[in-house]
Amino acid sequence: MSGKYDLIIVGGGISGASLLYATAKFTDIESIALLEKEAEISAINSHHANNSQTLHFGDIETNYTLEKAEKVKEGAEMLAGYLEHYDSERALHAKRNKMVLAVGDEEVAQLESRYDEEGFGDLFPKLEAIGREEIAELEPKVVEGRDPTDELLALQTPDGYVVDYGEVAKSMVEQADEEANVDVFTATEVTDITETYDGFTLDTARGKFDCEVAVVAAGSHSLQIAKEMGYGEDKVLLPIAGSFFLAENFLNGKVYTLQMKKLPFAAVHGDADVHDPSITRFGPTAKLVPTLERGRLSTVEDFIDVFGFNPAALASYGNILADRILFPYVVRNLAYDVPEVGPKSFLPHVQKVVPSATLDDIERAEGYGGVRPQIVDTKRKSLDMGEAKIVGDDIIFNITPSPGASTSLKNAMQDAQTVVDCFDDEYTFDEAAFRADTIDQFPRAEVELSAEAEADTKAESSAD
Repeated sequence: MSGKYDLIIVGGGISGASLLYATAKFTDIESIALLEKEAEISAINSHHANNSQTLHFGDIETNYTLEKAEKVKEGAEMLAGYLEHYDSERALHAKRNKMVLAVGDEEVAQLESRYDEEGFGDLFPKLEAIGREEIAELEPKVVEGRDPTDELLALQTPDGYVVDYGEVAKSMVEQADEEANVDVFTATEVTDITETYDGFTLDTARGKFDCEVAVVAAGSHSLQIAKEMGYGEDKVLLPIAGSFFLAENFLNGKVYTLQMKKLPFAAVHGDADVHDPSITRFGPTAKLVPTLERGRLSTVEDFIDVFGFNPAALASYGNILADRILFPYVVRNLAYDVPEVGPKSFLPHVQKVVPSATLDDIERAEGYGGVRPQIVDTKRKSLDMGEAKIVGDDIIFNITPSPGASTSLKNAMQDAQTVVDCFDDEYTFDEAAFRADTIDQFPRAEVELSAEAEADTKAESSAD
């Protein structure tokens, strides 16, 4: 098997699937192929058991700055719009209330400042500040058994999208595959990419594929492939494996806790499972693992390829792990995987959300959890919290750390435009149609709609 295409996308997770959907439906590129190494689409990190099933808007994630929340918000609204448009039966997602919970005077003051002074209340019109009684109405277990003298405050919104990203990716691939110019190949692992005089040759066990433009959306493996081609030499990966604990019938929606300062990872939260609301999932924990895929020892060698064990990489790891907050956090998270010790150590995090929880109520979620590729900049010797993308000559490498799934369609929109630019005006991307199919389907608050109408009126007046 072999073939020649204008565009080849490597990777069938939510990132690659989003780009396939964007380019197949909204560009006039004549031939597109998706190559996925697994036997089915979205079998690794996009699988619902391997991520936190959260659509991150930036409204209740207290590790986000306002600037980052503004960027993430648009991407999340695109995916939410896609779900509203194509998943009215709620087969791919569930929509529930969500909140971030502050407990005690200090946390309440932080959350009040975030909502009022920092501008999050203005950025998210559906976000409301609620007290103990309203919290109890939405989430009885959050208040039940809690010290009545504890001051409580939550920022709550109805936009709690709980998403099966694996099924969403399959939905996007199915839509794209309806187009005559699209081919999808599973069980087709790319072993090498070679630059040619008119594009790239991709070696696979099924033969060679040729293309003019390539996009590698293979998660952690994207940086591995990039380095093999001479890109990304100033980057390595800090692979973070997430795990979860399960309980029954604790929460109706999603409840976040406040983020520890200086930590780049999400705070522990609890939420009802996307497919079974009677199961509450708590997590994620976060631990360092020398592998690019959870539970696959074969990818240890891949991690070594990416890391390189050069002085800059070692110095970067040393600098990051020497942090007085991060190092104890990493060590503490190692304990959560130890039998008997783990549940006892993790229970206080569960009780922060559900005070009445006991050790008998929780258990390790066997078979849950994936690996998130956190980027390390070896020049600055620090974690890179920015966009994880490398753009070369007619090739793009997407490494997609969190919240890569939430912003996959926005990322795809940007990449689709970059891709058509590579063809020197031969093809076009219809961004307006793309937005009409996605973000324009997102249900907005009345105050947002009024603000948009006012802005349109002002624009028309200016034009006149």
